[in-house]
Amino acid sequence: MKKIVIAGGTGYLGNVLVQYFMSLGYECVVLTRQALKSFEGVRYIQWNAKKLGNWTEELENTEALINLTGKSVNCRYNAQNRLDIFNSRQLSTLVLGEAIQQCKNPPKIWINSSSATIYRHAPDRPMDEFDGEIGEGFSVEVCKLWEHTFNGFNLLKTRKIIIRSALVLGKDGGVFPEFKNLVQIGLGGKMGSGAQMVSWIHEQDFVNAVHFLIKNPACSGIFNLSAPVPLSNNDMMSILRRQMNRRFGLPSTLWMLKLGTWLKQTEAELVLKSRWVLPTRLQAVGFEFEFMEFDKAVDNLLKT
Repeated sequence: MKKIVIAGGTGYLGNVLVQYFMSLGYECVVLTRQALKSFEGVRYIQWNAKKLGNWTEELENTEALINLTGKSVNCRYNAQNRLDIFNSRQLSTLVLGEAIQQCKNPPKIWINSSSATIYRHAPDRPMDEFDGEIGEGFSVEVCKLWEHTFNGFNLLKTRKIIIRSALVLGKDGGVFPEFKNLVQIGLGGKMGSGAQMVSWIHEQDFVNAVHFLIKNPACSGIFNLSAPVPLSNNDMMSILRRQMNRRFGLPSTLWMLKLGTWLKQTEAELVLKSRWVLPTRLQAVGFEFEFMEFDKAVDNLLKT
């Protein structure tokens, strides 16, 4: 039985990946700070994401290591949260790299998370892996440090991939339930100007893409995980309202967004930044999306 190790795999995306690889017959090992009970097909191994320990044995003879570790950015960017966001990503990546270096039979591939938010605010043109421009600001610096730390390891026996993920849409996690709730209570209008671009990917395409990258030994380096057809925030909310049979949605002005995100202890940047990202490399190597367009993704998520 092939083994997949997922570091930081108890969150939304980790659970989606575990369920997916279990369905394909893989053994899943999840590295987590929590003491969780294992069950058939999934073993939970405790680590502190900072220091080497007995958990490193799990990396031996592993098909793939997927690192999702990192404090959620869905919070206020105060000094302590900023430090925790930086440290959780850098330290976990450092210790995983050190663990791989000590393996006799290291993982065949190491996939490390990043984010499509690394690109600049892009209202004018799309960004891809070839000519995308790196942005500025706190969230960009987080991604830059994360990727720089990962790229610092030269591993002769382990293929390395960075996935710059767009918003992952799923029925039971990520941002989709929140957007759906806004529409249901009549607040599903455009956010800010509504002109900002939204890059997204259906959770099924996310896991399919990760598996595709694992299976294809020619794939390495940076890949944008984003559907090929981004859309504006205004169009996104309009499609949601139409598919949910809501004629009206109150728009959120800038002051409303700032107040709302303050009350929810998060940041307005998460919905106001224009993320216009294309999966050029992923399509060039032959990956085929199940959900190319937002309306089809929404239709699927509302029905399942």
